[in-house]
Order: sequence, then C-alpha cells, then structure tokens
Amino acid sequence: MKALIALTLLAVVAVAGPGRAAVVPSRQQPLRVLFIGNSQTSTNDLPAFVAEIAKVSKHGKITYRTIAPSATTLAGLWYGRANPALVSGDWDAVVLQQGPSVTPAGRSTLCFYAKEFADAAREHGAKPYLMMVWPRRGSEFAEVVDAYSAAAAASGATLLPAGVAWSAALRRMPSLPLYAWDGVHPGRMGTYLAAATVYAGLRKIPPVAPNSLVVDQNPFWIPAATARLFRDSAAEALRSRPAASSCAET
Repeated sequence: MKALIALTLLAVVAVAGPGRAAVVPSRQQPLRVLFIGNSQTSTNDLPAFVAEIAKVSKHGKITYRTIAPSATTLAGLWYGRANPALVSGDWDAVVLQQGPSVTPAGRSTLCFYAKEFADAAREHGAKPYLMMVWPRRGSEFAEVVDAYSAAAAASGATLLPAGVAWSAALRRMPSLPLYAWDGVHPGRMGTYLAAATVYAGLRKIPPVAPNSLVVDQNPFWIPAATARLFRDSAAEALRSRPAASSCAET
C-alpha cells in the first residue's frame, strides 16, 4: 500500500505545477493549443481551420486560444499579451509564428524569442512548436526555411513546416491560389494547407485534408484532387528534415 501511495504521489508531482513535463493528450482527448503569432495566423483564422479539420477527420478535438495581432514580431508578443496568456493558461501545446524573418534583424528576433517562448512553454507543461510561414510571392523559400529551421533547432521547438508544404504544393501546381491579393498573406486555400500541416504535426498523424469544411460558419470546399495534392504536400513537408545554419549565423 505504501508503495502504491508513493507511486501515486510521484504521478501527481509529474503533472502538476510549473516545470512539469509536457504531455500530449491521446487522440481521444482534446488538445489545448495556444496560437501566438501575427496576421499570417489570424488571416482566415488558421486555428479555426485546424479545429475544424480535427472535428471532421475525428482524429482528436482541438480547443484553442489565438493571440495574433497584425504587424508584430515574437518580441512584441513576448512583452504584450502572449506571455501572460501562456503563463496563466493550461495548455498542451504552444504554436509560435513570426513573419518570413529573412533579414538579419528578423532572423535574430525569431531565434531569440522562439527560445524565450519555448522555454516558458516547457516550464508550464506545454510543448512548444514553431510554425514556418512562407516568403512574399515571387521570393525564394530557402531563406525562410533556413531561418525557421535554425530557430526551431536552437529553441528545441518542434517545427511545423507549413512553408515547405506551400513550396511542395506550388511545385506540383504553380497556379494554386495560396496567396491573398497582396502576395504576403494567405488566401483561404493557403491557410487550409498550412492548417493541415499544423494539425498533422500536432497530433503526429499522417496529414488529412477533408475537401469540405465549415470554418467560422463559412463553407469551404476544394476539389478532391486538390485535397489529395494538399495531403501529399503536407506529408512531404513533415517528412523533410531541412538542414539549417546556426542561429548565430546571419
């Protein structure tokens, strides 16, 4: 009996209080996710797409909160509302996102504050993830991939390579309308592809891409062939292990 009580106390200590190890719930349990980013995340409500993919595919429910104001970096979020939300919430996962971050200043900010957020997430029992975005239309993906891969490696965050999935999809079909009109933000198809990549990475499952969803009460539909293309592109991205230079290299 004493041994049983001791084991029970150890189990309680393992899951309670600051500094506890992050535990990802099983697919039958809701996954509580805090999304921290900017308009690349909030445009078209990427977290709502993630939650709807979860609902339709029945691989596990997602509950979430989003803190993603426009035109901000992880530095601004660290000193704004995001850090208190991380500390005060009961999260299983924290998904971080900045802009393309290909300039020396942007890359440095991404590297430094990705680690700050990742350390804070782990301290509070959440697993940190870094969602790689995409470059401006017409620019190369390589520098974005390198910046995010370096930041993920330096911070110990798991990379969610949405930008690689975009690149793979555009290689397969260059005419895909992944970008919004401004060539910076995602269109709904671009958000959907990123969300499919994020959900598969969070749940550690092969990507799923239902071709019919209702997101924020708005119907979303793509042809079955496009859904397959997105699924294959997300799978390719999640299999990839892009080599990255050090965060110290700019």
